[in-house]
Amino acid sequence: MIENDPIDPAALIARVAGPDCGAVSVFIGTARQASGGRRVVALEYDVYDTLAEETCRAIAAEIEREFVPCRIAIAHRRGRLVPGESAVVVAAAAPHRAAAIEACRQGIERVKARAPIWKKEHYEEGAAWVRGHSLGGEEP
Repeated sequence: MIENDPIDPAALIARVAGPDCGAVSVFIGTARQASGGRRVVALEYDVYDTLAEETCRAIAAEIEREFVPCRIAIAHRRGRLVPGESAVVVAAAAPHRAAAIEACRQGIERVKARAPIWKKEHYEEGAAWVRGHSLGGEEP
């Protein structure tokens, strides 16, 4: 899911949790106030909406097949965030903790590697697109 508004981690947990799962693992990536020795005043996420949604659904389906039984939910923000706000949330549930933790880790790693979501850091003295946050390694 690509979100314009703040992400509610409890809603994602509710989507994946259930009596068949003894473990729920959650990753919450937040906007930090410093990067590369510079003070970050805001982040901006630009998203290729349709492809990002399709990519996140495909990643979730892959992980659910790999970690049977498992359920996973992924949400990523678009737009401007201030330090402390959640940028991405991944929740994964499985019968045992090892599978839930690994499914969650795979979820965030694959989103970062494959989803067409670009991050721009805004500093007090300017702004820059962040490498490694774009499809195919190219900046927008």
